[in-house]
Amino acid sequence: MQTRTGNFPIGFRRGGGEWQKDLPKLIDWAKANDLGVIDLTRNAAAEMGTAIDAGMRIGSVDLADNKGMIAADKGRRAEAIARNSEHIRACAAHGPVNHFLVMLPENPALPRRENFGYLVESFGELMPVLEANDARLVIEGWPGPGALCCTPEGYRAAFKELPSSAMGINYDPSHLIRQGIDPMRFLREFVDRVYHVHGKDTELISEGLYEYGHEQPATFASPIAYGAHAWRYTIPGHGIFRWTTGLGILVENGYSGAVSIELEDTNFHKIAEAEQLGIVQGAKFLTGC
Repeated sequence: MQTRTGNFPIGFRRGGGEWQKDLPKLIDWAKANDLGVIDLTRNAAAEMGTAIDAGMRIGSVDLADNKGMIAADKGRRAEAIARNSEHIRACAAHGPVNHFLVMLPENPALPRRENFGYLVESFGELMPVLEANDARLVIEGWPGPGALCCTPEGYRAAFKELPSSAMGINYDPSHLIRQGIDPMRFLREFVDRVYHVHGKDTELISEGLYEYGHEQPATFASPIAYGAHAWRYTIPGHGIFRWTTGLGILVENGYSGAVSIELEDTNFHKIAEAEQLGIVQGAKFLTGC
């Protein structure tokens, strides 16, 4: 499958469900459903060859250790740098690679400026390894505990301190929407750093926003998988992001990557058949965008 705007290949991020554990079987399922891209998570360096030999494109692979890169202990940071360097070199044997991560500190209770300093120091040491191996980081803006690159301010600061083109973005509009950040404005500002895209959206729930506020947990209502009561993550087409407009911005700026469905949607959850339907339905929606 490809997007109508830009003809970007469509695939998916490998999840943790039981049906996704056997990679050859997962690839067979993907190819049967015309999905030509896979984002690998666990054991990526060992499994890239299997996916590539089967004709799959690799959208991204997870960095081996991201929290250790933003740790207060210098020895812990050194271990993470060494581990990530080895991982980057191993993956590079298969060609250029996007390394996915979220900039989460090991200790989110520390002052943000302190954790940001560890980020700059560690990733500054990793940049030559990435550059030498034609590899890039693709930073996702999930606003997890203490996340340092999930807002325009955070990304801007990181790119200022680490201007290497190996520093890039995994563009996922769902995280921006839930934070109240204009996803189109963000894309226009940072589009030259976007090396990979997640096909994931967000529904805003007005009644829940009134009842519980923007991010406050409910006292009596049941929790929502992949969301809160004022918002929830969805597959493309079930949220508010205007995909044709976003894809058009990518086309105008020469994007040459893929779009991978990241399935985090309570309506397509836990049951294998439901998860498969969510991935395929999200991908088919993007073919019309």
